[in-house]
Amino acid sequence: MTSKLSSELVDAPKGSSDAIRKKEETHRTVEADQVVAHFC
Repeated sequence: MTSKLSSELVDAPKGSSDAIRKKEETHRTVEADQVVAHFC
């Protein structure tokens, strides 16, 4: 757990952490769902 957290803290400023990647993926999914819902 400690090593995972430390790697996240090191990678976050670079924009390459798993948490940031997952957040961006979630936002893209939500935006796509909103577009689909708009046409239904």
